[in-house]
Amino acid sequence: MKKALTTLILFLVISALTVNSSFNTLGRVEEPGIKPALRYYMCYRAPEPLTIDGKLDEPAWKKVYWSEDFVDIEGKSRPKPRFKTRVKMLWDDNYFYIGAELEEPHVWATLTERDSIIYQDNDFEVFIDPDGDTHNYYELEINALNTVWDLFLVKPYRDGGPAIHSWDIQGLKTAVHIEGTLNNPADRDRGWTVEIAIPWEVLKEAAPFKKRPEPGDLWRVNFSRVEYRTVVEGGKYVKMKDKNTGRPLPEDNWVWAPQGVINIHYPEMWGYVQFTATEAGRTAEYCNEDPEADVKWALRLIYYRQRKFHARNGRFALNLDQLDLGREKALRVKGWNFPPQIEATESLFEAYYTNRKGEKIHIRQDGLVWKTPASQGGNI
Repeated sequence: MKKALTTLILFLVISALTVNSSFNTLGRVEEPGIKPALRYYMCYRAPEPLTIDGKLDEPAWKKVYWSEDFVDIEGKSRPKPRFKTRVKMLWDDNYFYIGAELEEPHVWATLTERDSIIYQDNDFEVFIDPDGDTHNYYELEINALNTVWDLFLVKPYRDGGPAIHSWDIQGLKTAVHIEGTLNNPADRDRGWTVEIAIPWEVLKEAAPFKKRPEPGDLWRVNFSRVEYRTVVEGGKYVKMKDKNTGRPLPEDNWVWAPQGVINIHYPEMWGYVQFTATEAGRTAEYCNEDPEADVKWALRLIYYRQRKFHARNGRFALNLDQLDLGREKALRVKGWNFPPQIEATESLFEAYYTNRKGEKIHIRQDGLVWKTPASQGGNI
């Protein structure tokens, strides 16, 4: 029987984060072609519980703003998405609410069994990393038939995973509303809307201090949309195929916060959601930016280059020059001592910055980021 067991998750997390010889198998990690876009969204409180029917027509939804329109997963250098996608967010004591609007002239879906590989259909996807360390995060996918796939990732796939496919979001509420007709090529649709309520009882498992967010907290979140090009054959939608290979054309990937690479599992590139005690429709507020965004990005550059160096040399580098980062301006971060310190063995590395207070921010070979107060050491 499928259920979310706290003890199972904690066991897998602890096991996966243990430093052992498995790190030797970690390969090169592709470096994004852009810096993080630093998307921010202020999440207001819902004045009362929302009815999850997929329509997004309740007063609370109308009082909060839409996100930026989605862009190509690689960024603005790629073609603008053919169809518009955007999201809204709300919260209360029990749920994190997400509403999405997907423009779509031909709404279709085929998968009906929970935990099918939903991105084989056109879909909408949610990714949540509560503490922003890039490990232990949630993924939820949904198609126009309101079929869901939910999973928990101990680490990104690039860092060895695993993804727990048997994990379910207990108490999840989802609904889809179609403005048109589903699976009917004879007409033209306007699109579909999605409404989701995710219980904090589940999300707090990977959250700081194992609790729901408090006003002012920032969580890392991203949203993705998979879209295929189709033709009509025999009265049904069929994915377009490459004329040379006969295989389906690659899907389009459109996202809220661009990744700079065709891979949504780069949590360091995701957006920020700040929770506020202010109710929807009251005085507008503005998000506080992550004061550590620059130093975390500097560490992430070291991580990309270290993984590349290890793939080529079978060991990790001992300094920035070996990584061709000695003159990289992004590594000189205001308020943090330069150069960052690097400690490495053949199979492990740790890099960290120290500020004037003696606080440190670290990164290691599997991408985990963490902060230690003054007088505490590292974790290599």
